[in-house]
Amino acid sequence: MTEKSKFQYFIGVVLVLTGAVLFAGKAVLVKYNYLHYHVDTVPLLALRMLFSAPFYLIILFFQKNKEAQVKLNRRQWFWMFAIGLVGYYLASLFDFWGLNYITASVERLILFVYPTIVVVISAIFLKKPIYKIQYVALLITYFGVALAFIPDLKLGLQKDLLIGCFLIFLSAFTYALFLVGSGEMIQKVGALRFTCYSMLISTGMVIIHYFVSVGKGLLSYPAGAYWLSFSMAVFSTVIPSFMISDGIRRIGSGNASIIGSIGPVATIIMANVFLGEQISAWQLAGTFVVLIGVLMISWKGKSNLSKSS
Repeated sequence: MTEKSKFQYFIGVVLVLTGAVLFAGKAVLVKYNYLHYHVDTVPLLALRMLFSAPFYLIILFFQKNKEAQVKLNRRQWFWMFAIGLVGYYLASLFDFWGLNYITASVERLILFVYPTIVVVISAIFLKKPIYKIQYVALLITYFGVALAFIPDLKLGLQKDLLIGCFLIFLSAFTYALFLVGSGEMIQKVGALRFTCYSMLISTGMVIIHYFVSVGKGLLSYPAGAYWLSFSMAVFSTVIPSFMISDGIRRIGSGNASIIGSIGPVATIIMANVFLGEQISAWQLAGTFVVLIGVLMISWKGKSNLSKSS
């Protein structure tokens, strides 16, 4: 590896690491809002999407001027809308909703099992085989989640905890559906434009949801709520999405997935510092076990890619 390539790899690692930490901060910002500004789920999600949408519009505008347009037919536009709604509308809605009931640390731990769900969905609908190491990884991952909940099992699972965990799992499930279904569209329009289209479609759906369910009052919150929403849009949505994309280009998706495993750990630390959430030994042990399972899934995917190339 030349000095130039080493430097490019180092830059890629820094981009993915920083992007993963910024993404991990989203749950902390949402929870901070619920504790201090009391903006409800749908309005908060609407503010986040509205603040992030202009960035994606600008990027999409420059992409249109930069390269030839790939025209989508009606069927492809239908799938584009369907994928966008599942990935960035439903997944975000369930995530924000679930954070009303559980801590940011537990949210990130449950959300991080989405690679295992991708494996199962791909096996059922795309007929992709599940290898022995992936079966082991699935068992390890969900064993890790169970470990993190041992203190709650001793106390008796509370209703709010069950509701919150179920909603966050739905978020992970819908995001996994998004990942499985997005492959063809990304190849068609490119990753950058696909992300912009998906985010803008979801923004439209969130705004419709807001006006149907709430209707008014989006400009009546404290100034701090808007700064928090803007920070969430810029620093936990737009910037990390492009940092990780560029990092993957430099170091590959396999290496990026391993580095991105810092996410749950970063959330636990930030939740402890900024929200005062307590860190239990069981939670740390469960997080470590979940990381092992997810890394096993990631490495298997990487080896399959290398064999097919």
